[in-house]
Amino acid sequence: MGMKTAVSATVSRTLFFVRSPMIYEQIKKQAIETVPFAKFTGVVATEAGRGTGQARLAQRTEVSNHVGTVHAAALFALGEAASGIAMAGALAPMILAVRPVAADGRIQYLKPAKGTITASAQVKGEPDALVDELKQQGKTRFDVQVQLVDESKVVVAEMTVEWHARLKS
Repeated sequence: MGMKTAVSATVSRTLFFVRSPMIYEQIKKQAIETVPFAKFTGVVATEAGRGTGQARLAQRTEVSNHVGTVHAAALFALGEAASGIAMAGALAPMILAVRPVAADGRIQYLKPAKGTITASAQVKGEPDALVDELKQQGKTRFDVQVQLVDESKVVVAEMTVEWHARLKS
């Protein structure tokens, strides 16, 4: 590695660590704005971190079902949004150069969901390894685990979302 390359890598790494709180705040602000359906359902991004994300959805008539609980599709949208925040947080150093797609999603509904539901997501795997794979191979794929809880902290659903990310051409 040449001196210029080593200095450039050090500067880039330093800028990332200095700016990281700002990066996650920006991810939180933009997460729902860039996904019209999530915005339409009323999902709100509440936290973004290095491979983590959290979002919430308040129950209202528009996202309820015929038995008075939060509709299954609304729960799925909430969990997928939280997983997207976690995905963006994991790939934060490169997120603007990436085209991510949720390729698969599986959900298990465990209890009736009532009131405000919070989805907490965690990337499976080490974010630095995912970024390295993306840099070296131009693409990566990984799972994000999501847990959805009601206001009483009862787990109402669990899901896994598989994300595919590739560098924009």
